[in-house]
Amino acid sequence: MNADPVTIGSVFDLTFAGIGHAREAFQPQLAPHETGTITSVSNGIATVSGLPGAGYDELLEFPGGVYGIAFNVDEDEIGVVLLGDYSDLHAGDRVQRTGRVMDVAVGDGLLGRVIDPLGRPLDGKGPVTSDKRLPIDRPAAAIMDRSAVNVPLQTGLKVVDALIPIGRGQRELILGDRQTGKTTIAIDTILNQRGKNVLCVYCAIGQRASAIAKAVANLARRGAMEYTVVVVAEGNDASGLEYITPYAATSIAEHFMEAGRDVLIVYDDLTQHARAYRELSLLLRRPPGREAFPGDIFYIHSRLLERSTHLHKDLGGGSLTALPIIETEAQDISAYIPTNLISITDGQIYVSPSLFELGVLPAVDVGKSVSRVGGKAQRAAYRAVAGDLKLAYAQFLELETFSRFGARLDEGTKKIIEHGRRIRECLKQPESSPVAVPAQITVLLALSAELFDNVPLEKMSEAEHAVQEAAAGMPAEVSGRFESAAKLSDEDRRAVIEIARKALAPFQPKPDASPRSKPPAPPEAKPDADAGAKSRPPPKSQGGTTAKSAPPQPKPEEHAAAETKSAPPQAEKS
Repeated sequence: MNADPVTIGSVFDLTFAGIGHAREAFQPQLAPHETGTITSVSNGIATVSGLPGAGYDELLEFPGGVYGIAFNVDEDEIGVVLLGDYSDLHAGDRVQRTGRVMDVAVGDGLLGRVIDPLGRPLDGKGPVTSDKRLPIDRPAAAIMDRSAVNVPLQTGLKVVDALIPIGRGQRELILGDRQTGKTTIAIDTILNQRGKNVLCVYCAIGQRASAIAKAVANLARRGAMEYTVVVVAEGNDASGLEYITPYAATSIAEHFMEAGRDVLIVYDDLTQHARAYRELSLLLRRPPGREAFPGDIFYIHSRLLERSTHLHKDLGGGSLTALPIIETEAQDISAYIPTNLISITDGQIYVSPSLFELGVLPAVDVGKSVSRVGGKAQRAAYRAVAGDLKLAYAQFLELETFSRFGARLDEGTKKIIEHGRRIRECLKQPESSPVAVPAQITVLLALSAELFDNVPLEKMSEAEHAVQEAAAGMPAEVSGRFESAAKLSDEDRRAVIEIARKALAPFQPKPDASPRSKPPAPPEAKPDADAGAKSRPPPKSQGGTTAKSAPPQPKPEEHAAAETKSAPPQAEKS
């Protein structure tokens, strides 16, 4: 245990020598930090002074971990939008620059999670795992980096897939009054993407917490959260969070698109986003315009939706399909925000409150709905029947309105109305019940072949369900051609119609009883007396003339008298 004192001393010498060299080599680094001061705090807005180097959209850090975005950059002060609880902020508090813009975590670790626009988890499953972050406001893809929309996005809704088709990379607006089923259409579309290699992002802006919890529970119960990211800004959150939510959700979706994957994003809804932006702009003293919205309200929505596209195959060929939702008031689709988004998007699905009240669900008004680019991506099997179906349905709607006036209708008009009623019944669909492509095409072909016209209206739901079950047993080679771009051959059409006809056979009305079962007609009485002949009129034939039975013979004296009266006198003859 006796240590050599010379050895211990040398160790200490070497150690101190190394410390001395490190001290001499150290060069202090002075990093300047700009620090400002809060001059005033209002409803989600703070005014900051003393940050001359801050730029537009730069992220600023406040005490308590609250962040804000520089919105108004003036000469003497900065108007900041606060992204969180600002109840503990007061005038005189310190504000520090971060030198970066607002960004959000992206990656596969977000799938199945519920987060806020700042990337903080809201589902109680622990922190979000991510190794990459992207700015929330990014420029849209250049024109030469885009490709045409040529692949359909199946929603599972017959009325949409057949009459208002949507393509991958398209922007299709969903608009209508409140509580008419707009969110249900979007949620059903997300549910239908299971097994189709499409990732989904559901962006809830300013919605009630109970409504968001219901939607998330529905997605989780049906296994859709495995491929879905939910980004939430509740109705009681700060207006700044509601404003940045769609941009953060789009950056998350763009990460998957740039990796060559197909993505669907739902904005529910942009009306709340526009109102949040209007509130922030008015508090920042920006000049108001129509309906008190600022003048750049069109720009903030167009730059958001322009990020949805179909990339060129050289860039991976990914796509981002957008389904923005807008709430109208009293069916006024000519209001400011609805007309803005109608002009920005590639088509709209109008949900009618009158159809909703009649029980026609989904309450899609086919006459006011349109898809401007989805028809190019629609499968050929749909195109073979969709044109005639839409024309027949439009004729029915016009004639049904006309028939309510009590006018007399000919047989052709009655047939069109009855056929249209069957079309409307077949386009009805329960919530959260997407229909597969073979079942849809089988039902549509049966409609175009008028196989449902003899089915009673009260049995239409059962009949359609029977046709869908029969389509599930269709040969694989026939159903496989439905998914391809090949046209539907006459042989395939006949095979599908025959399957539908067999399925509908039990629902056809039974034919009337045969003539043999009718009771025999009573035998005619024989004319055996003159009185009977006089009292009974001669039978009439179908043409209205007397029958060919022998007329009654007059008596001999009557015959002679008749000859005497009819014969002219001899003198007159000569």
